[in-house]
Amino acid sequence: MNNMTLLRLLPLFFPLFLFGNAKPFDFKDAKGVNTIIFQLDALLESISGSAGGVSGTVHFNAKDPAQTNGTIILQASSLRVDNPVLQEHMHGEEWLHVEKFPAIEFSISRLNQLEQKGRTLHALAEGKMSIRNVTIKMSIPVELTYLEGMLEKRNRVPGDLLVVRSKFKVKRDDFGIKPGEYLDKVANEIEISINLAGAHALN
Repeated sequence: MNNMTLLRLLPLFFPLFLFGNAKPFDFKDAKGVNTIIFQLDALLESISGSAGGVSGTVHFNAKDPAQTNGTIILQASSLRVDNPVLQEHMHGEEWLHVEKFPAIEFSISRLNQLEQKGRTLHALAEGKMSIRNVTIKMSIPVELTYLEGMLEKRNRVPGDLLVVRSKFKVKRDDFGIKPGEYLDKVANEIEISINLAGAHALN
């Protein structure tokens, strides 16, 4: 094999070098228990709810976790609150407009400030948050727990689990959601808590 042939083949193998032994973890939970919790605490009213329409894939290499990358996707229409009128407004055109903007996404490019504590890796996930077609850069604190061989205990299929936990805040005016309006009843700052399990099934 001559040098020219090697040069032509190199791009085909580059992704292998880039991702190494990273495993893809699927966050579309077959058990349907992956949930995101949100809360807004305004002067006059507090709003809290949850969402279960989670999907996406994260590539994780236990030997090189800094290179973790992927995307977590939330189906906007899965956002729920107890008050049906409030939920209708939240899904409507003036707020999230879920028909036009069906997905909320956080794309992870890498992990920084890694610190291992027992089985859990603490880090800052660097990436981009997209809501209503507005994308901003964000750093989110995360806790990752890699559970090799534990998928069978949870989903009855052989494989690994990656549990992702995080608590962080976003501001609705950063994404053009009624900036500066109704602040006494709908807080600008939204507290988000996630506890998600991703699966890497062995074929």
